[in-house]
Amino acid sequence: MKIRVSPLLPLLCLLAPAVALRAASGNDVKLTTTDDRVRVEIGGQLFTEYIFKGTPKPYLYPIIAADGTELMRHYPMKKNVPGEVSDHPHHRSLWFTHGDVNGLDFWGESGGAKQGKIVSEKVATAGGKILASNKWVGPDGTVHLTDKTVITARAVAGGRILDYEVTLIAPADKPVVFGDTKEGSMAMRLPLWMTPPHSYSGADKKKVQHEGLGTIINDSGQTNDATWGKKSEWVDYYAPKDGKVYGIAMFDHPSNPRHPTWWHVRSYALFAANPFGQHDFENLKDQPKAGDMTIPAGGSVTFRWRFYFHMGDEKTAKIAERFKDYAAGK
Repeated sequence: MKIRVSPLLPLLCLLAPAVALRAASGNDVKLTTTDDRVRVEIGGQLFTEYIFKGTPKPYLYPIIAADGTELMRHYPMKKNVPGEVSDHPHHRSLWFTHGDVNGLDFWGESGGAKQGKIVSEKVATAGGKILASNKWVGPDGTVHLTDKTVITARAVAGGRILDYEVTLIAPADKPVVFGDTKEGSMAMRLPLWMTPPHSYSGADKKKVQHEGLGTIINDSGQTNDATWGKKSEWVDYYAPKDGKVYGIAMFDHPSNPRHPTWWHVRSYALFAANPFGQHDFENLKDQPKAGDMTIPAGGSVTFRWRFYFHMGDEKTAKIAERFKDYAAGK
């Protein structure tokens, strides 16, 4: 029996490696370091930048979906952007910090007597990762702790992933106390179009009702304002735009202290995991230090979170399954 070979077969064999190369390069991550930032590109497109100089704290901005849609608020990096509100100027796109560290505020940016800053010491890249070292400095110049931060970005089927790992290190001669406050910690500020219905203060300080189409949901099925202060392995925040549904899920790694964490997530677009705010979240008015966490002198503690930028709602994107993948090290 003769086997007929299509005359197109040699051409297809030549094209196959090129097609495979293009498919692989579409997910390639490129990190480019300049004086004040690391640019993160996926498949040749900007995903985010890690900005570490000229700021009260390092942060990632912008955050861009694979189709070019912006998934963060521009303010305060850009001002007077149509469709944005200008509250909470310390909400810088995507960041990690806390509002009570040895009694100092590293969350806000008021410039007051207790205002701390997170100052970059070193930034490097290796193996597709951003490796950052920072010092947490009080207003008098005292270094209260240091951190080692590892940020990893990649493309996956259906979206993009950003893994954020931070190791907090106490000085050799004194402990560090992360105090109980809702003002923290691993956080992102989303655009107004992603929010559920809520009210906010307009430019004239009058309340404006925003009839948003967004949804917040946690692993128990609680939604919107009911998710605030609750413990959950993950929270998903999604909304429609231009005929598509865009979502951002944040996962709290099972190895984290106090997992599952509490969530400081608001209908006005603040999205934060906070393992230190117990008395605020559980209304323990007679236990203001219930959520305090002390890192002993010379000790350290590591936290890990994952941001999953996806299409569709939490069911379409299989958020519960994706969390299990994260927990399993995938």
